[in-house]
Amino acid sequence: MEKQKTINKPVSFSGHGLHTGNLTTVVFKPAAPGTGIVFARTDLPNKPTIKADIDHVVDVRRGTTLGANGARVLTVEHVLAAIAGLEIDNILVELDANEPPVGDGSSKPFVETLLDSGVTEQDAPREYIEIEEAITFRDKDRIITVLPWNELRLSVTADYAHRAIGTQYRSIQVCQKEFAEEIASARTFCFLHEVEALKGQGLIKGGSLENAVVIGTESILNEHLRFPDEFVRHLILDLLGDLTLLGKPLKGHVIAIKPGHTPNARLAQKIRRLSGGSEHYAPAESQALRTVKKGRSLNINQIKKILPHRYPFLLVDKVVSLVEGERVVGIKNVTANEPYFAGHWPDHPVMPGVLVLEAMAQVAGLLMLSKAQPGQFAYFAGIDKAKFRRPVCPGDQLLVEVEAVKIKSRSSKMHGKVTVDGALAAEAELLFTVFTPSQNGLDS
Repeated sequence: MEKQKTINKPVSFSGHGLHTGNLTTVVFKPAAPGTGIVFARTDLPNKPTIKADIDHVVDVRRGTTLGANGARVLTVEHVLAAIAGLEIDNILVELDANEPPVGDGSSKPFVETLLDSGVTEQDAPREYIEIEEAITFRDKDRIITVLPWNELRLSVTADYAHRAIGTQYRSIQVCQKEFAEEIASARTFCFLHEVEALKGQGLIKGGSLENAVVIGTESILNEHLRFPDEFVRHLILDLLGDLTLLGKPLKGHVIAIKPGHTPNARLAQKIRRLSGGSEHYAPAESQALRTVKKGRSLNINQIKKILPHRYPFLLVDKVVSLVEGERVVGIKNVTANEPYFAGHWPDHPVMPGVLVLEAMAQVAGLLMLSKAQPGQFAYFAGIDKAKFRRPVCPGDQLLVEVEAVKIKSRSSKMHGKVTVDGALAAEAELLFTVFTPSQNGLDS
């Protein structure tokens, strides 16, 4: 089971804020399990705190601003991205002004500061928000869709009608190493024609070519870029920071076209609304989300210790959440190398429906056998209400979800469904009986 994480010791970083120009020192401090990310304004009476939460977003003009308890903190997204990218769950962020330092316009200074402290595991399980069905936010040409996935993946397209940018695309699986090396140092950017308007709004008082990439009419004003696709990398950075405001790490594949702080916040609000702020299923009108608290994951070696199946008939690659006696969510990656595609059918490969049901049954077997005695097997006793909604083809990833309707020591009834990219592929009710094989046959 993954554990929550915090930092080892207090560390600090100082500099001027991007929009306010105020000189600020930010101090990162360890926090207890379950605390989450909390900002504290030490320059104000009683040191008011603001939890990093989408409900506390009060402004998204050229940055994300949080407000609560009579205090505000501007431009938090780069700090949040650094914390999330290093997979830190609990931390206190103290500031002696109203905006974190801009540094070089990226998350790199915060990442380096936090790594100086070191990241440590805590004695508490990590909690996730898991996507169960596709969720989309659309505003004209800005589109963000979240699909079921077993980790957090961000796939972003930057599409600007400017010769210096053009169209850029990048996709990353969010983890400490890839974030620190590929995303954290990407700098914020703006167009030259926006500068006067932003100054007129009282913004970018601390902005310069030292902490932002500025795009002129024909070319970029800075001497060089850190990456050829630095713009889309920074959009990924901002998106990660804004999604951190969900309060718990997200499991899902986020596909975004022209994201920004406004659509990012609207998506997070939609996820929060659909989840109902609950630690259980979403409301009946949208079963798209839930927060996974108790579920444990299983890798392929752990699966083999429970299921007797082996190649070519083991049809579960990973379990992303197993709550004993309640529910299980498994993954089956369908590749072109599956042996049955040679005959079903060579010119139009389709996974046989009975094998889709078999994958569902094996995931269900993991739930039933998770507390069984060594050597026990789960046998099919019946299948009811089986329906197939769409074909499964090479390249598809099956998200197999099974819930216990009734579980007894020797028998069980379960409901399962299989989705591909958020679309229902199959569902059925499954009946099982547990047997213990012996040398002379089956002992009931």
